[in-house]
Amino acid sequence: MRMSVIGTGYLGATHAAAMAEMGHEVVGVDVDESKVARLSKGEVPFFEPGLSELLSKHVDSGRLRFTTSVKEAAEFADLHYVCVGTPQTKGEFAADISFVDAAFTELCAHVNPGAVLVGKSTVPAGTAARLAEQVEAVGGELVWNPEFLREGLAVQDTLTPDRVVLGIQGERGLAAMREAYATIFAADTPLIITDYATAELVKVAANSFLATKISFINAMAEICEVTGGDVVQLADAIGHDARIGRKFLNAGLGFGGGCLPKDIRAFMARAGELGVDQALTFLKSVDDINMRRRARMVDLAREVCGGTLAGKRVAVLGAAFKPDSDDIRDSPALDVALAVQQAGAAVHIYDPEAMDNARRDYPTLACADSALDACRDADVVLHLTEWQEFRDIGPDEMGAVVRQKVILDGRNVLDPVLWRAAGWAFRALGRAKSITR
Repeated sequence: MRMSVIGTGYLGATHAAAMAEMGHEVVGVDVDESKVARLSKGEVPFFEPGLSELLSKHVDSGRLRFTTSVKEAAEFADLHYVCVGTPQTKGEFAADISFVDAAFTELCAHVNPGAVLVGKSTVPAGTAARLAEQVEAVGGELVWNPEFLREGLAVQDTLTPDRVVLGIQGERGLAAMREAYATIFAADTPLIITDYATAELVKVAANSFLATKISFINAMAEICEVTGGDVVQLADAIGHDARIGRKFLNAGLGFGGGCLPKDIRAFMARAGELGVDQALTFLKSVDDINMRRRARMVDLAREVCGGTLAGKRVAVLGAAFKPDSDDIRDSPALDVALAVQQAGAAVHIYDPEAMDNARRDYPTLACADSALDACRDADVVLHLTEWQEFRDIGPDEMGAVVRQKVILDGRNVLDPVLWRAAGWAFRALGRAKSITR
């Protein structure tokens, strides 16, 4: 099957490579000429495990190519995926869907009659119905197919999704999607066929639920800190309840990245536009709790440094918003690093994959060449992104380079007993000062 993918960011590049892996002929389209040039050579311009190998394999095989021309893509294929970004509007909570509108407008100017256009971007409810009129006016058909990718697992999530959701109005679109995803459906992947509005809501509802679960356990962490409780043991205990589950009950620095924060804010904004803002007022608390965790980490760093960060040397382990990614959008780690620096500390950061992005966007922060280099002569070490590389560093190895053996675990993945036994002052969000088991 011939298809195009409009937009080659995290979503689009991964989707294009995965569709080629499923046996289709794919052309990826992007307005960024330098990105297209790199992709055309089989180079991924960001870090995503497994994607580089998959993309280069199919660029070499000829199944996958890239261009800056939407017209070329429209003439090549009759199935088109729109995977452009919907960032938060500057100064507002609402999503900026101008890139989506532009992509559909240009596609509709060139597509062949009978073409199927598939929206995968995360958009406010009501967008698809409006776009469907535009697509139908040129003899096409619209399908809304939300994505559920997790950065760091995007290739796996595309090739073997846990469900496929299709907002569809016509049989032509359904037939095209069954052919495009034949490999996925052969594995008995659940298929939900629904209307446009429900398909749009699935993504933001899922992200809102996950964000709520994370902020709930972080609210419990705030309670644990004043009662002497242990939020990790609390999460383990309630996670055994099948109605709750243990996933996404990891207390710590909270969520970030290019999806959860902007999606819950855009959802609130859209609810307000629809006159049902009270239905989602709880998401404001979810957002507030999440942001408070960052401030709490700065306060904790100040506390362990004797009440002031002025003149202290602080090591920050982590820059990406999560491990197995180089994405620093709304990164809690970098938020904390900048706040600590503004409080007067000399901050040295290190991340296995995100250093180029950190240098570009945070030029005032000192970037180290390794984790131990970042920790050298540090008065306190802040563990803020849970890369396995950081978890593998032993307390004795790190203790040999720091000035003071003080570590704050912002992700609750280090063993406090092990670190304290090695002479470290160990603190973590939501855990008692003294942990004996």
